[in-house]
Amino acid sequence: MSYPFAMRRLILVSFAVAALVAAAGAATPPPSATNVVVITMDGWRWQELFGGAERSLLGKDEKAITESSAYKRFWRETPEARRAVLMPFFWSVVAAQGQVFGDPSRGSRSGVTNGLWFSYPGYAEMLSGLADPRVDSNDKVPNPNVTVFEWLNGLPGYRGRVATFGAWNVLPFIVNTQRSGLPAGDGFPPVPDPQTDRDRAINAMADDLPPIWEGAPLDAPIMHAAIECLRTRRPRVLYVMLGETDEWAHEGRYDLYLDSAFRADRFVRRMWELAQGMPEYAGATALVLATDHGRGATNADWTDHGRKVPAAAATWSAVMGPATPALGVRESVTVTTAQVAATIAALLGEDFRAAVPAAAPPLPGITNKR
Repeated sequence: MSYPFAMRRLILVSFAVAALVAAAGAATPPPSATNVVVITMDGWRWQELFGGAERSLLGKDEKAITESSAYKRFWRETPEARRAVLMPFFWSVVAAQGQVFGDPSRGSRSGVTNGLWFSYPGYAEMLSGLADPRVDSNDKVPNPNVTVFEWLNGLPGYRGRVATFGAWNVLPFIVNTQRSGLPAGDGFPPVPDPQTDRDRAINAMADDLPPIWEGAPLDAPIMHAAIECLRTRRPRVLYVMLGETDEWAHEGRYDLYLDSAFRADRFVRRMWELAQGMPEYAGATALVLATDHGRGATNADWTDHGRKVPAAAATWSAVMGPATPALGVRESVTVTTAQVAATIAALLGEDFRAAVPAAAPPLPGITNKR
């Protein structure tokens, strides 16, 4: 079939325009997230994250190991199966759709740079983007450095839409509530400014739970407070610090250490699924998971961390979001916990280092932004 010249020209132009549009679409990176949820698990080792339950820590002898409830719940024959049963959401969704850093078996190293290997210095480094020798204890001293949360809260689009919750009464000092004005639910009470009957019920539940550790509540009230905040207050930036993994490890309760990680994974799933069911969050929210420090690597020191436990320098992190390529467990890359702060900002399309040049850069390859 032949076409008149004018029509042939129109057809050719149409194809050319279509090709240009297609090429432009292919070259356009996915949009940044408009919201971010950050969840940390205190002192959660890379050994369990990547390999699941460690058999020798499940009991003192073979009989005690195989008869333990933790063995029945979490032991499987391969590391991949063990980690999947321990943290099913992490491995089926986060690792599949995002990126994970810190697996030594893949040549991927992650660690803190502060040289202290315990909590406050770890959180300060993670959230401020740098290690500061002035932060050298777990004392309740206001963080001298601006965290990425405080910085974001100072930007017009985020002001009043940043919320923090943590299972540790040092959280208000880490985010420096006095200077930053950020709300910080630290378990005393979990909801710092209760507005609803449900908020008040969460605080009442926290009061009714036993005070097992000084200054560190159980994770459950913090989890519920954060979920309620997302559901009703719609923050653009939400931080949740979970602490039971560290507390039960210090107690030498490997069974409860594993169980607290299993519940943390379930909480992450609930938080993510809630967000994906809300129009302003669905497809527009990034997720960051990390830890503040590691732990000892042997049966003798796995319960501990700090200056005398060099293995506690090893950490991990994970990222998932609309602009994050699904690369899974990253290989042959070395990163630091200090990179988390700029990563949180970069996922939102913001440049934390423009304000804090000393901060570490974002984790490599976590966005397609050019």
